[in-house]
Amino acid sequence: MVSLGAILRHPDDFYPLLQLKMAARNIEKQIPSQPHWAFSYTMLQKVSRSFALVIQQLGPDLRDAVCIFYLVLRALDTVEDDTSIATDVKVPILIDFYRHIYDPDWHFPCGTKEYKVLMDQFHHVSTAFLELGKTYQEAIEDITLRMGAGMAKFICKEVETIDDYDEYCHYVAGLVGLGLSKLFHSSGLEDLAPDSLSNSMGLFLQKTNIIRDYLEDINEIPKSRMFWPRQIWSKYVNKLEDMKYEENSSQAVQCLNDMVTNALMHAEDSLKYLSALRDQAIFRFCAVPQVMAIGTLALCYNNIEVFRGVVKIRRGLTAKVIYRTKTMTDVYGAFFDFACMLESKVDKNDPNATKTLSRLEAIQKTCRDSGLLSKRKSYILRDENGSTMIIILVLMVSIIFAYLLANRQNN
Repeated sequence: MVSLGAILRHPDDFYPLLQLKMAARNIEKQIPSQPHWAFSYTMLQKVSRSFALVIQQLGPDLRDAVCIFYLVLRALDTVEDDTSIATDVKVPILIDFYRHIYDPDWHFPCGTKEYKVLMDQFHHVSTAFLELGKTYQEAIEDITLRMGAGMAKFICKEVETIDDYDEYCHYVAGLVGLGLSKLFHSSGLEDLAPDSLSNSMGLFLQKTNIIRDYLEDINEIPKSRMFWPRQIWSKYVNKLEDMKYEENSSQAVQCLNDMVTNALMHAEDSLKYLSALRDQAIFRFCAVPQVMAIGTLALCYNNIEVFRGVVKIRRGLTAKVIYRTKTMTDVYGAFFDFACMLESKVDKNDPNATKTLSRLEAIQKTCRDSGLLSKRKSYILRDENGSTMIIILVLMVSIIFAYLLANRQNN
């Protein structure tokens, strides 16, 4: 729920938020009637509202395949994330998970809240999976097999080096990029993208999430989850958990900036991947999360709040990204604006300032070289005149509504 205060601070968020609300209601009306598909699409909304929105742009067959692909991997991730499961139980489940998706009777109780429901009633997902086309099934099985094996490897292995970090992110997210590229290709709508670009798309998103979720992961009960590589954090603190303490704020922010700089190396690959897509629906489906990722990095950079609570892009800006990211012009514009925002936060005394600025300059150059920046209208850097007009409009509507309500009560 967005407050009136938030709307008044960002009045140009109002219409995109209204669109978002209406779209969410439309999704609920379009849920299929068959029990297994109804469960799958309802569950998709519960585990990721934003994903449930962007997936609606895809054609029916591809949408079903991507929905089930996402839920299968969320279930796999739920097993990996549940720190209460003993290692000798967890590892075999991760390794054999690709077999379980063919068994409509299989389920495994774990996770919490909506993820527990997903795992308890996983038979619905398996039933839907078995109705997909053969090429879709094979792509999902292949990625599930490889991801489960990779997760199992890192259950017994710490993320020590940057190479370890890249390998872990490949298993849990780069493979998602490869899998989606296979699904797009199987649909006949896209050429098969190079694995290196597909992998980078996933790593860009995963590294952003790992950075943003530091506090949630480190405070996980009964055991912390540690994904920041020792090769980076050991330059600043003795223990990864030390960064959440106020006395280490300066070192924590420097380490955070180092992590963001590492993630930025994937931004140019992301732009290259997106620029090669032909289908409009697939393009928007892929573009929105990538824009959200660079926006989140810009918000997290040099921000001590990453170690104090939850740092997220405001809901109104999320709505704008979803509804105004339609072409590569929009993507180049958003990447350029967020890169500029991040650049403005760089402290020249930061140990990684030179490297950070170099990566930002490379992103900005790619955006400028596209020749499309002059054609876009920024929705990230605010239009103050437009905002003022919307504030006036919102106030006028509020006054008229209050007047009509008072008259109705008097009568």
